[in-house]
Amino acid sequence: MSQQNRSIQAHSRADRSPPWLVTAIMGLGGITVSLEKTAVVPLLPEYPRIFQVSSDDVSWLVTVTLLSAAVATPIVSRLADMFGKKRMLMISLALMVAGGFIAALGGSFAAAVIGRALQGSAGAVIPVGISILRDTLPQRRIAGAVSLMSASFGIGSALGLPMAGLIYQKLGWEATFWIVALFALAILAAVYFFVPESTLRTEGRFDYAGALLLSGAMTALLLAISKGGVWGWTSDVILGLFAAFTVLIALWFPLELRSGQPLVDLRTSARRPILVVNAAAVLVGFSMYANMLVTTQQLQLSRVTGFGFGLSVLAAGLTMIPSGVAMVAAAPLSARITNTFGAKTTMITGCAVMAAGYLGRTFLVSTVAGILTGAVVISVGTAMAMAAMPTIIMSNAPRRDTAAANGLNTLLRSVGTSTCSAAVATILASITLGIGGRVFPGLDAFRLIFILAGLAAAAATALCFLLPRASRHEATHPDLHSGRPGASGEDMAGDRLPKPAVRVTGVLRAPGDRGSIDRGTVSVADVDGTPVDWDRTDEHGKYTVALPGPGRFVFVAAHRRWLPVSEVVQVREAPAPQEIDIHFANRLMLTGRVRRHGHPVTGALILLVPESGESPAFSAVSARGGSYELPLPAPGRYVLSVTDPSGKTHTRLVVLPSPDTVVDVELCGEPPSTALKV
Repeated sequence: MSQQNRSIQAHSRADRSPPWLVTAIMGLGGITVSLEKTAVVPLLPEYPRIFQVSSDDVSWLVTVTLLSAAVATPIVSRLADMFGKKRMLMISLALMVAGGFIAALGGSFAAAVIGRALQGSAGAVIPVGISILRDTLPQRRIAGAVSLMSASFGIGSALGLPMAGLIYQKLGWEATFWIVALFALAILAAVYFFVPESTLRTEGRFDYAGALLLSGAMTALLLAISKGGVWGWTSDVILGLFAAFTVLIALWFPLELRSGQPLVDLRTSARRPILVVNAAAVLVGFSMYANMLVTTQQLQLSRVTGFGFGLSVLAAGLTMIPSGVAMVAAAPLSARITNTFGAKTTMITGCAVMAAGYLGRTFLVSTVAGILTGAVVISVGTAMAMAAMPTIIMSNAPRRDTAAANGLNTLLRSVGTSTCSAAVATILASITLGIGGRVFPGLDAFRLIFILAGLAAAAATALCFLLPRASRHEATHPDLHSGRPGASGEDMAGDRLPKPAVRVTGVLRAPGDRGSIDRGTVSVADVDGTPVDWDRTDEHGKYTVALPGPGRFVFVAAHRRWLPVSEVVQVREAPAPQEIDIHFANRLMLTGRVRRHGHPVTGALILLVPESGESPAFSAVSARGGSYELPLPAPGRYVLSVTDPSGKTHTRLVVLPSPDTVVDVELCGEPPSTALKV
């Protein structure tokens, strides 16, 4: 059988996969990536002896993974939107497999660092996997699947600690690498045979400059955060890294705003729901990681301190299993809350539960049961909050950019975890007590960490109240089109994956086909008014939207310089994208009347000059009745100059924050007034 035929059969088999199988594969993939991140943590005290290196050198096994994940996550997520989510998911898993075997078989510290760097590049598995679930599952199945996939980060981290200790004791340190690599290899094969490829694509060029600047900025930031405690927060190196981050991010922002096909769409990211969720992701990441870092340390602390329990590495790791199980159990609860009340409610509830858990942990320090109870409560809140974040993002980002949008959220979550790691290390090293010539972290150090993590969760809770009310078109709500003629009973029952989305592309055009119009937006709604998808045009005026099937849809196009237009379009079912260009008819105008003592002035010269002093943006002459029209410029501050036929002038400052503005000018008499009509 030829390679092509085998590939066709594999894709055919994947398209017939039941939703539960796709969900299980994606969830296991997320857990495997999380296992890789924590598998080395219990063995960090042993690696200096194993590799004959210093403790500072060993810390690179964690740092290099963090850095490679920060670089790879936004890049791989964007490439997934452009060239196929399944394809990039398999590449990420393949790098993870290669990294595991290089670290296990290399036999040297350098090989372990290289292997960990390759493993870290699989950090995009979770955001890409969530996007695959959104694109391929029936609508009513998405909530539970996304909840499980989001929680897999915490589940794998909780299970990685006991697993690593057990594997090390039974099979040696090499096994902690190659066993995880075997898990990744099994997931890779399952993805190839059973996960369908999403048909949604983002066309255009990859933003190499944006990727380079963002990678450099995030590397500088995370390296400074992770190494600040070792190299000194005020050392030249750390200050230089923070300065490099500031410069690179300052260059990156305007570059992304100018690009028609940016690595990260900052205009989409600035929408209130996405902006709030991304800000909350940093706080949730900080709060979540404190629970994982401190619990085992607290339980392993020597009994001579009076508040430690002296558990072994393996026993302390096993105590994290209830937290992992709690996160699995919280996934269906999160889905039910989201489908019933919306993801905003799920997010607020999850963050509030985390804050309450840390309040309890501040006082429950005298028994193992009390510590584990607090850890489980925080884990439940973490699962709920992390499940809601991708739902809100996917409901507010264009469908073809869901992987990139989720990738940015994952990256910001990593910033939170890195900051937490640095804060925990600093606090535990600063607040200590000495007993018998030995130094231990003090009880107040643990309580301070719990207070900071609780405040972060409380701040995230307050921030989430800024989210808009849930709407019917959230990504995980029941299928809004299941009742449309042609929807099969099998699809409605959820026994099969839905048919691929119908793609529509086109160009926004000026009247008379006088070129394309960039920076516009296209929104699509069903004929019952339900939002379906939206997109922002690139520098060539091109848009792409994904529709759930054939039928009649309302297309609405908007631009800050043109009167919006709408049209009802009959979309047919077709394998190739359908081309639908949208034509604007009339420009938005700045209008008004010029009068003297209440009488219209004809023939007055009107100039609109940017306040920055550049050449006049537009000019016009008042017509009969004193009326004038100027093409509406970009929002900003302008100087409006009016010169009547006798040579008298009138000048005023005009602020244009919105389109459809009317500015009337009175040349004599009372001071002129401005009327804004929106």
